[in-house]
Amino acid sequence: MRVLLTGGAGFIGSHLLERLIERGDDIAVVDDFNDYYDPAIKRANLPKGGFRLHERDVRQAADLVAREKPDVVVHLAARAGVRPSLADPSLYESVNVTGTLTLLEACRRNGVGRFIFASSSSVYGNGKAPASEDDEPLAPISPYGISKLVAEHYVRIYSHLHGIRATCLRFFTVYGPRQRPDMAIHAFTAAIAAGREISVFGDGSTERDYTHVTDLLQGILAALDRPEPFALYNLGESRTVPLRRLIELLEDNLGKRARIRALPEQPGDVKRTFAAIDRARRNLGYAPKVAIEEGLRDFVAWFRSR
Repeated sequence: MRVLLTGGAGFIGSHLLERLIERGDDIAVVDDFNDYYDPAIKRANLPKGGFRLHERDVRQAADLVAREKPDVVVHLAARAGVRPSLADPSLYESVNVTGTLTLLEACRRNGVGRFIFASSSSVYGNGKAPASEDDEPLAPISPYGISKLVAEHYVRIYSHLHGIRATCLRFFTVYGPRQRPDMAIHAFTAAIAAGREISVFGDGSTERDYTHVTDLLQGILAALDRPEPFALYNLGESRTVPLRRLIELLEDNLGKRARIRALPEQPGDVKRTFAAIDRARRNLGYAPKVAIEEGLRDFVAWFRSR
């Protein structure tokens, strides 16, 4: 299979790239190595070979679709992070919405018949839990969440109007080796290990559906191998973990107590994420296996090995 993978040097993208290489797929990667975090980290994520790399912003990547002639575009590239999106919503709209639309239009013009889009649990906002793909109306509470939802709508429209077989995958708080350094598990681990304070926003009662990257990959690859006219799936562990409990588990794995700096709740942060995954179980055979206790042991071992 010829795959055009955007964001292939990132945390999730680099893991997926390795799996695609192992499968023998023909892969072209698009990544702009922007300065959201140190580009050297992303370059180190990449395998030594087995793919073609294009250093390009997805908003200027239409010609690559024509050049590579993929069977499927797997679109993971995005400006990530809820809190940074509050400071620069226009950038998130441009990259996450316009970038997605640019790729969809290139697929339409060049006869690319499949598109897989990485969406986010942020589209649900503070809706009911567990969150289901059929929940309506959706009310994101951050520019990041809105950008992902608008991009989803474009994917759906292009599927309906132009026959592109498309799948949107809503990721729930993914973690594991190579996780971005700004994300809570990585940032907390680094701070606790170094004896620095960690910033805890609110009273520690917020809950997340932490999803290990190996489980997420299982869902992405299943979707890749199951073309549908249009499909929408949650990919999570379907288990919530309070922030206080997450910190306790990190303390246990690191053998050090956290120094906590309590701060007010942050605008845009949802209270709870919790994925209903019945549809993914039924249609994709999705079966997450990595509990948070095991996953954090794995992450801390990776962190210490670096």
